[in-house]
Amino acid sequence: MPEVIFNGPEGRIQGRYQHSKQENAPVVLILHPHPQGGGTMNNKVVYNLFNVFTKRNFSALRFNFRGVGRSQGVFDNGQGELADAAAALDWIQSHNPDAPRCWIAGFSFGAWIGMQLLMRRPEIEGFISVAPPANLYDFSFLAPCPSSGLVVHGDADELVSTSDVDAFTKKLSSQRNITIKHREIKGAGHFFQDHLEDLTDVVGKYMDAALKDEPVLEAG
Repeated sequence: MPEVIFNGPEGRIQGRYQHSKQENAPVVLILHPHPQGGGTMNNKVVYNLFNVFTKRNFSALRFNFRGVGRSQGVFDNGQGELADAAAALDWIQSHNPDAPRCWIAGFSFGAWIGMQLLMRRPEIEGFISVAPPANLYDFSFLAPCPSSGLVVHGDADELVSTSDVDAFTKKLSSQRNITIKHREIKGAGHFFQDHLEDLTDVVGKYMDAALKDEPVLEAG
């Protein structure tokens, strides 16, 4: 997949982009975990999410937030990273002006940024939120959550408790006219070591059902 460089609020942003061979394909933007915790677009969870979408004929973009890799700028505690994500979404949409669907996926810190972008961009119709740090960041802006989506969490997550993610998901699910699915992966920690296959299986099954506009199976 080719490296791409595009302009962001603080200068150059480095990304990886795969353009779908399908005409007028849907698009997805994938966001990595915390830059100050070693998060990059090459994180294994991010890479696997990228593959889930490209295998389903999405044009997909993952990128490094400011100050990571070859992206210019310095960490900005979320506000600047949200601006980076908005610029990245603009870039992928400019290369796919006829895309019929727009999704966002994020892991940990990236899930927090992704949900903020979801609130600001009405064209985003679906989301994948992996290990959202509901105990570390304020998600109260999701009032109401505008789109259906999937929340995935490991029940052995050492950074974010199951109870925090349960409360987060229940809050999202209280909104009308959307469907939030919550899947727990048994034995998985925050970074899904030894459970990446389980993660991609859960996300892939959700995507297959969602793209067919069929009911998504409950966790079980």
